[in-house]
Amino acid sequence: MALAIEDYALIGDLFTAALVGRDGSIDWLCLPRFDSPSVFASLLGSEESGRWKLAPTEEGASNTRRYDGVGFDLITHWTTPSGEVEVEDVMPLGRGRVDVVRRIRGVRGSVELEHELRLRFDYGAVIPWVTQHREVDPPELVAIAGPNAVVLRGPALRGSDHRHVGRFTVREGETVDIVLTWFPGHRTTPAPLDVDDALRGTRDWWKKWLESYRPSGDARYEDAVLRSLLVLRALTHESTGGIAAAATTSLPEQFGGNRNWDYRFVWLRDASLTIDVVARHGFADEVDKWRQWVLRAIAGDPADVQIMYGLAGERRLEEYELTTLPGYQGASPVRVGNAASEQFQSDVIGEVMLAFSAARDAGIPETSVSWGLQRALLGHLEKVWRLPDQGIWEIRGDPRPFTHSRAMSWAAFDRGIEAVEKHGLHGPARRWRELRDEIRREIDENHVDKASGAFVQYSGAAHVDAALLQLPQVGFCAPDDPRMLATVSRIEAELMHNGFIDRYVTDSGLDGLPPGENPFLACSLWLAEQYARSGRRDDASALIDRVLSIANDVGMLSEEYDEQARRQAGNTPQALSHLALVRAVDALSDSRMTR
Repeated sequence: MALAIEDYALIGDLFTAALVGRDGSIDWLCLPRFDSPSVFASLLGSEESGRWKLAPTEEGASNTRRYDGVGFDLITHWTTPSGEVEVEDVMPLGRGRVDVVRRIRGVRGSVELEHELRLRFDYGAVIPWVTQHREVDPPELVAIAGPNAVVLRGPALRGSDHRHVGRFTVREGETVDIVLTWFPGHRTTPAPLDVDDALRGTRDWWKKWLESYRPSGDARYEDAVLRSLLVLRALTHESTGGIAAAATTSLPEQFGGNRNWDYRFVWLRDASLTIDVVARHGFADEVDKWRQWVLRAIAGDPADVQIMYGLAGERRLEEYELTTLPGYQGASPVRVGNAASEQFQSDVIGEVMLAFSAARDAGIPETSVSWGLQRALLGHLEKVWRLPDQGIWEIRGDPRPFTHSRAMSWAAFDRGIEAVEKHGLHGPARRWRELRDEIRREIDENHVDKASGAFVQYSGAAHVDAALLQLPQVGFCAPDDPRMLATVSRIEAELMHNGFIDRYVTDSGLDGLPPGENPFLACSLWLAEQYARSGRRDDASALIDRVLSIANDVGMLSEEYDEQARRQAGNTPQALSHLALVRAVDALSDSRMTR
């Protein structure tokens, strides 16, 4: 059975990523991209779904883990009765190929390790044909199934019931390398990797990337902010610039339930937050890369803009259920693709306009193409902003006139006006101002509860929604606006459980799914940002600390947290959680500077 979600650490090569468990097993790896079918999927099934385990054979073995400096060079230090070894798991960068390196170094005494490889292509459905070549040094194992192939180089293994196993001993001062390399099935086996050169180059790449880094200004949280920015970069596809929302699919939001979604795609709303965050912390090149990705993805008829795309901007993300995988600890179904890509969410144009506004403020100039596309988007939004939609939470129930969607439409026209008046671009600012003011009147008159004075989830709703915390973030109102303070009070009363925040009330039938969900970590951090910007600095610090207390041993945050079982839930690592963490710390830093 798969480990707890927080027991996994991420390694990656900026094209795909693997999850390595505390027990030394790689239980999730899709090749060659984040959204490709898996070769190891025991995370969503059993050992038979594919895994690659490397661990000491002795009873009583224990370990600690850390990343070696910056980047994702994972060091697992094993201690056994007979000695100590370090296993270094890393996916080298800049090689033009996909490799997973597992380097074992003897530290003290001698340690026997068991090596088990279960290769299962296509989400556990396909057992490959395997050939071993023991006459070469190191021995090779080549596995092929259709378009996919891998070669494993390292100590010899023996076949046993559709798996390959072996044992070997590492003594103090010795180093043993095991390298798994993916290649297209119609190509010849690639040459062995120069491991020393690859590891050195990978460390140098991450160090160079961090040369432009600007700290947050709050030393208490600097390690967490830096690790979050590294996670965001690790989830960004190097060739296309698209950032995956998470490295996984179908890790459950509700254990044993069916709220299991594929997050290996790019959400446009993440673009706005990402550009703003990376610009603040000095990564101008990343801002431009993200901006170019957005331009390519949404190019075409504005009426066809989607809320999410594939890593290269692919639009067809049809959702289907896998029968080959039983789901994480039995939570089914396992889904590939995401039907929410076909939803109408009017807020998405606001997200795009916010992204371009942040890029302009970061010094990235507009072109005739980029500004022309934005004008076309605003022209389309003028026609559709009044329509009910599925909202930020991608409900699968009936569309509603969500307050958050209205506010994001307000923000879209506001940023269009700003582009004309602040940056000298040409556009119908007067018309956009009329529309912006009309949307504000609509929200003020129909989206505020008369009794409490709080914003509500949608016009006529009885409840609030954590997405309302974004209204001050986009400038619709001040953080200390009385309506916002009333909204915060309602959120604390209705959505806070053991110090964490739910997205919305799920037992109302709004989302078309069975009730029940765990608190959403980004929402808790949005509240921390709101606390910081409205003068509640101590509450902001306490909430940030609470979220960081449930990060795993290498600083990873998933999507949600089960406060009763005290375990992470949902897909991991979650880009939105890490984005919200950086924003919350930045807000706290800003509030301290303005005291």
